[in-house]
Amino acid sequence: MYEKLKELRLKKGITQEEMARKLGYKYTSGYNQLEKGKRKIDIETARKIALILEEPVEEIFFKP
Repeated sequence: MYEKLKELRLKKGITQEEMARKLGYKYTSGYNQLEKGKRKIDIETARKIALILEEPVEEIFFKP
């Protein structure tokens, strides 16, 4: 799942800094920890990520 998250972000041309800002993190490291699996992604954050990446939540988080 985390690899897919990074892959989709890069495919859209969005930096980690942009994702962090759009998700409301003060620092890029907040988002980086999500992408590396060091911090769990809650439902609300998953929904926001899906909106930013313009992909269904299921596609990002539940499909292999």
